[in-house]
Amino acid sequence: MDHENRAKQFMPFDALKGFREVLAEKERIIVPKRELSEEQKEELDRKLRRIQKMDVITVEFFRNDEYVQMTGMVSRIEEAARILVIVNTRIAFDDISDLRESAI
Repeated sequence: MDHENRAKQFMPFDALKGFREVLAEKERIIVPKRELSEEQKEELDRKLRRIQKMDVITVEFFRNDEYVQMTGMVSRIEEAARILVIVNTRIAFDDISDLRESAI
């Protein structure tokens, strides 16, 4: 048996295309969006006013029924639209639950 045909017999076979993705989606834990208290909202607002373009921050935000934590450089702050952009990810101010500056 030549090398090419021999290698094919050891390649992984996915008989049910997309099955792994469906299982991963089922395993995902869906959480409701938390409501912040007035004190938490004020503290978050103070933090948002302190950050500037090119700051490296860690932000926790709600997206697709789960909380995601992301660390990256602030590329834009759109105050009128209430959107924070980290690298290429647009995050609405209302979806942010925590924000902190990161040490490089």
